[in-house]
Amino acid sequence: MPEFELAALDMAVIIAFTAAVLGIGFWVGRKKRSSEEFLLAGRGMTWPLVGFSLIASQFSGSLYIALAGGGYDQGLVVWNYEWMATLVLVVFALLILPFYLQTKITTVPEFLEKRYDSRARKTFSAFTVFTGMFIDSAGAMFAGAIVMQLLWPDTPLLVHIILIALLGGLYVMLGGLQAVMITDTIQGPVLFLAGGVIFVLAFQNFDFQWAALPELAPEDGWTVVRPPGDDFLPWPGLFTGAIWLSFYVWVTNHMVVQKVLSAKSIDHGRWGALFAGFMQLPLLVLVIFPGILARGVFEELPDPDMAFPALIFEFVPTGLRGFVVAALIAALMSTLDSVLNGSASLVVNDWIKPSRRQFSERQLLVISRVLIGVFMVVAAAWAPVITTFDTIVEFFQSFLGYVTMPLVVVLLGGIFWKRASSTAAFITFGGWLPLGIIGFFVFEVLELAELQFLYGTGIMFAASVITLIVVTMLTDAPPQEKVEGTTWSRDTWRQESKELADKPWCKNYRYLAFALFAFTIAVVLPFV
Repeated sequence: MPEFELAALDMAVIIAFTAAVLGIGFWVGRKKRSSEEFLLAGRGMTWPLVGFSLIASQFSGSLYIALAGGGYDQGLVVWNYEWMATLVLVVFALLILPFYLQTKITTVPEFLEKRYDSRARKTFSAFTVFTGMFIDSAGAMFAGAIVMQLLWPDTPLLVHIILIALLGGLYVMLGGLQAVMITDTIQGPVLFLAGGVIFVLAFQNFDFQWAALPELAPEDGWTVVRPPGDDFLPWPGLFTGAIWLSFYVWVTNHMVVQKVLSAKSIDHGRWGALFAGFMQLPLLVLVIFPGILARGVFEELPDPDMAFPALIFEFVPTGLRGFVVAALIAALMSTLDSVLNGSASLVVNDWIKPSRRQFSERQLLVISRVLIGVFMVVAAAWAPVITTFDTIVEFFQSFLGYVTMPLVVVLLGGIFWKRASSTAAFITFGGWLPLGIIGFFVFEVLELAELQFLYGTGIMFAASVITLIVVTMLTDAPPQEKVEGTTWSRDTWRQESKELADKPWCKNYRYLAFALFAFTIAVVLPFV
């Protein structure tokens, strides 16, 4: 193991970088006068800001650490979540995103009210706030605390969690979503550059011999296909669980989708989503390969999630090391502040604005900032519980696998099936959400029975589909105004075809989407 020590120059770089991020938050936030400017960046973001922000907030510090740890412990199989996310983002850009932007919604749950009713909106909103606090925010804090505890091992983990919470919470309280997206666009390239530097320096240790990678991978670790009985990610689980989890993260999770809602137009939203999908693919080289290379450098780590930080201190020189650590910490803050901002947006737009009491924009702005502070405290209190899981990836995916399938089924069913009724949506939500939470505790926390969570995800998905179909057929069809403008049809596709006829290929999202789909399949096939 390397010595996890920072020189004075490294500390100076970290302090300067963190101060700059907080300064940007303060500078951007000083002009915010309305809740929409604060929570949705005034709906003026261009596609590079949308794309980089999607990547930096969803695949920043916490999953950098998690994916490298997964590569060290399991091999290439952890990449399945990333390349499948690319395919899901292609579907999102092609078929779903326009409904979000053309209806001018402020939150994903608001779309469900337009398609179904207020019950669907409230249930979805409350659940998303819950998962934002106990999964996304807590995970970001915990991952950041891991890095900081390596640097200052004598400081308790909880102290590090509190420090990360204060940095991220203060930043988003000052600047709102626009500040988050601007700094994400700075941090995104920095994170990719850091991953590239570490890969090159670690690979150099093996004389850049490609054969070293498959030799270093764990048993059955140089493939994305695992046997059906595999405990971590069996190949049938790609279809029973992994793909539907990607739909939750990229299509139904407001913490992610809010970046798309901030786009200045449908085209910018689509280009941003496709750009984010393309940027999933290099994570194999920038994060997972370094995790595998770490097996040849550190024969036995006490925790797989230490692989990426250990590589930083083993190979990155002084000065540049401080820059990489600072970027990692800043990215951890980015994940956290995205979730805090998104949670506040849900409460303000789904609960406070629709209430009978009327609030001024100034009051809503103050309420938004107060909510961010409250959510920050709640997530920090829960974060230490994550230490009971072997890896951060396991914590993220196992909980989401059991509880999010009713949300995915209701949303996709509402967009692609005009007959789906509001009563069916509510019963699917209300019936299977609590049962999913029970299943998570039975199979994952208490381990009273054995079931691979991706198979559990498939069971939840199938049960939700059956419930939605059966209850829909037993209830009245929705009125025309509920399906008009919120459901997909062939007429929608034909109308878009006419609008795209005069656009050059480089601006035609369909050409870009199909090219990205084909490129993804070509990249994945060698590892099957």
